[in-house]
Amino acid sequence: MAAELTAHQLIAQHRPTLDQALEAIRTRAYWSPHPEHPKAYGENGSLDAAAGKAAFEALLGSRLDLGQPGTDDFTGGEVSPYGIELGITYPHADIDVLLPAMRAGQKAWRDAGAEMRAMVCLEILKRISDRTHEFAHAVMHTSGQAFMMAFQAGGPHAQDRGLEAVAYAYAEQARTPDTAEWTKPQGKRDPLALTKTFKAVPRGIALVIGCNTFPTWNGYPGLFASLATGNGVLVKPHPRAVLPLALTVRVARQVLAEAGFDPNLVALAAERPGEGIAKTLAVRPEIRIIDYTGSTAFGEWLEANARQAQVYTEKAGVNTVIVESTDNYKGMLSNLAFSLSLYSGQMCTTPQNLLIPRDGITTDDGPKTYDEVVADLAKAVDGLLGDDARANALLGAIVNPDVKARLEAAAGLGEVALASREISNPEFPQAVVRTPVIVKLDGAKPDAEAAYMSECFGPVAFAVAVDSARDAVGLLRRTIRDKGAMTVGAYTTSEEFEQAVVEVCLEESAQLSLNLTGGVYVNQTAAFSDFHGSGGNPAANAALCDGAFVANRFRVVEVRREA
Repeated sequence: MAAELTAHQLIAQHRPTLDQALEAIRTRAYWSPHPEHPKAYGENGSLDAAAGKAAFEALLGSRLDLGQPGTDDFTGGEVSPYGIELGITYPHADIDVLLPAMRAGQKAWRDAGAEMRAMVCLEILKRISDRTHEFAHAVMHTSGQAFMMAFQAGGPHAQDRGLEAVAYAYAEQARTPDTAEWTKPQGKRDPLALTKTFKAVPRGIALVIGCNTFPTWNGYPGLFASLATGNGVLVKPHPRAVLPLALTVRVARQVLAEAGFDPNLVALAAERPGEGIAKTLAVRPEIRIIDYTGSTAFGEWLEANARQAQVYTEKAGVNTVIVESTDNYKGMLSNLAFSLSLYSGQMCTTPQNLLIPRDGITTDDGPKTYDEVVADLAKAVDGLLGDDARANALLGAIVNPDVKARLEAAAGLGEVALASREISNPEFPQAVVRTPVIVKLDGAKPDAEAAYMSECFGPVAFAVAVDSARDAVGLLRRTIRDKGAMTVGAYTTSEEFEQAVVEVCLEESAQLSLNLTGGVYVNQTAAFSDFHGSGGNPAANAALCDGAFVANRFRVVEVRREA
């Protein structure tokens, strides 16, 4: 097919960005090419706020035909957590037709080389970035995130993670030269001489199984890591969050075609209600890579049963914060209140267990008992969310009925220090909006342990009284080892205690944040600098992003010839 985007054009436009991304992952310094502020969009082909909203609204009630082979039906059924029926239908695929079509273009994509693949991926990301306002509404109305969070996390932050994956993929492929001249001396005899070529070859078709809460942020790393390493990518969205990934697939297919490649290298697998095609797809012999974010049960099923594939999972964990002492009591309370409230706690990084010595802690505001710390934290959350408009902007909407049920059940697990309250959203009256609940538990009681040692995804926090700071460290270790953790936080003024917590996190492979009291929160990570997950505890078997996340998506094949 004729290429409208030439290699020269793509390299001229995107190679500087790739070089900056490669430098960023080397230095781990702050960098992002994707603006976080909504007003930064509207020029050079990007959609401004009004155009982005109009583009989203134009999709409602439409059929999103991607031109994929094997389309045997159209299906849909997404209902926004804010109460809007999207009414969009997507292609339903005959997998026996679609998968062979996806493989047809793989040779040309493989032979294009690592740099060209990276340039095409960066062009896809650039076009998605230009439509960030449209994507923000798509993420908001499938995940329940408030608009600003959907804009930032679903837009520039997700795009950053995709670019980060491309940078790591390129770096790992570029480690090996394309050619080498090999000469081995043989004394008086003529030397042995070989010409060797090395080519990165893809594993096969990659399957991305999307999640409901962060469809782009969690979906882009695997999608772009696989595509950049030469693999075709089949995207299976969560049935309640199809639109953001369907739009992504549409953009990717357009760019691939314009660059002279087979658009079927990227395809969508939407499912009918209750069809549950993820298990069927996951064990197909054509599927050689799987990226999954979601429940522990299905993640473990994939790891056990998709034996033909390289499986990358982000599952559930129990995130813990230890409060031992602080020299900024108000800052600590403010930071924790925000962390517990953001997106109604519907993040895999949100703290759940707050371990506090029952004898209390030392602070710059004097000694505080366990009861005082918990009461003051409840007041901080109440104050943060006291204004309904601000509360709606922070909380978003409850993403599904299961979260609401867990929230309501949590109040019966112990003494309620902060009751959850219902908040109305004037713009979206049908949205289910709830403030967090904080429940006091005695860490020494077995019935309490059953609660705090299980993940309770949503706006639920357990203030766990422990006998001592040393016991808190022991419980932290056991929690990470048995249940996993995406994040750990600790507050302390003691160098000795800090080192004890650091040692646990090093030994159990958990990402740690210490003494956060300002505008950085334990449940947020920055692409190019922070590692999301470690791959070293039960919460996830991979980290976003590192060399291990991309290196096993391709193999290097060598061809030797006598020189």
